[in-house]
Amino acid sequence: MVDKFNERYNSYLKKKADEERRVMLDNSELINNFIKYCSTFGLNLTKDNFKFIETIGIVLCYPNIVQILRPDIPIDKEGLTDFNTLLQHFKKRPPKEGNLYSNDFAIMIHPYFRRGFNENNNFAPRFVEIFWDDKMTEADKYIAIDRNRIRIDVNGPMWFERDTWYGPRFNKEIEKIEDGLVHLRPTSGLKDSYITFFFNDVYSLDIKWVTQNNIKKFQSEEFKTERLTIEKGGEIYYPSRYIHAEYDIDKKYFRHFDGAVHLYSHDEYFKRRDSDLNYNFKSERKIKASSEKLFKFNGRIKVETFVEYSSHFMTGNPLVHEYFEGKYPDFISEKLNLLLEKSK
Repeated sequence: MVDKFNERYNSYLKKKADEERRVMLDNSELINNFIKYCSTFGLNLTKDNFKFIETIGIVLCYPNIVQILRPDIPIDKEGLTDFNTLLQHFKKRPPKEGNLYSNDFAIMIHPYFRRGFNENNNFAPRFVEIFWDDKMTEADKYIAIDRNRIRIDVNGPMWFERDTWYGPRFNKEIEKIEDGLVHLRPTSGLKDSYITFFFNDVYSLDIKWVTQNNIKKFQSEEFKTERLTIEKGGEIYYPSRYIHAEYDIDKKYFRHFDGAVHLYSHDEYFKRRDSDLNYNFKSERKIKASSEKLFKFNGRIKVETFVEYSSHFMTGNPLVHEYFEGKYPDFISEKLNLLLEKSK
């Protein structure tokens, strides 16, 4: 049985490698022309700087390539770019959200928006989709881009993937929410395989509300199980999505909303995940995880917009639905009830 699995897997890897070689060979003229184009910017590239990624296309990988080719695109101190500024230089091409196109190449948003934080996966689609098409939010929009990679086959095929996640409803009267902490976990007693399948490897969701001078501040942090790690700078980290927002009680709208990924070391992760957002207030051993900002809004942000973006940023997480709606999505509840009933 194991031998058959290994045989199939090795066959899959061979086919994938053969496909990459074929695509790269078929596009050798395109790659050579782009190497010449980049030489006008003082870059000495070779074909080794290019690779074919099935879910993206033909990609040029080079440190800070976007700003080298487009030095007029500003990136602020948080590593974000004004979305309207990007649209002055690049165009949307429906229905491929997450990419912006010029005649020569396409830029992409940050890899942490992709499934499993993996730079070669497709985008976790719903957050990106609503960010791309949002024309109603009365706020300045900022987003993190993939600075080190661009797609050069701008007319190449697209890989499509649909998500089944939909944004939950929420009580619009934010000022009535009591200050305090919330700690949500998946249903107790579930096998690890069920956590992976039904909860997208979510371990917990922490939420905190606090009111100061008529501003109600919101924080939320999503922890995955220890199975999900990423590598950065030769170190292994445990990624955690984080949201921060500020609601103006008098004006009855959010004035600020941003999202980031916190990167915890092994020791920090296991100290923090079973605590809450007051950990650093209660513990003498402070945790200061490195953080990478991924998007932000400043201005007038509706409650509905805040809820929808929060839900889709923490994509595929039933605990978000449970907090905003008071229950899991119906299809998950039905299946979990059947499984728990069988286990009795």
